[in-house]
Amino acid sequence: MSTFDDRENAFENKFAHDAEMQFKADARRNKLLGLWAAELMGKSAEEAAEYAKEVIKSDFEEAGHEDVYRKVSGDLGDKADEATIRTKMAELMAVAKTQLMNEV
Repeated sequence: MSTFDDRENAFENKFAHDAEMQFKADARRNKLLGLWAAELMGKSAEEAAEYAKEVIKSDFEEAGHEDVYRKVSGDLGDKADEATIRTKMAELMAVAKTQLMNEV
């Protein structure tokens, strides 16, 4: 193999790894967001775990994070406004990435 092929393979491997880590971070953030929202709604621990799974699944409806926002926003109603939810989503993405980095 040439140096160019080695570099190409390394780049492809890094791209695949980065995509996988982003997917995991998104899923972790969604779980954390679901648990946060469930707490605001007064759900039990078991109900909160189920709700977090629903939030994770909602991310597969369309590309981007609007589907997750709509799910949580619709379920929370007047318990949290848009700015609060979006701020929490950004906050929890940082938490999720930190958690994943500490697991590796």
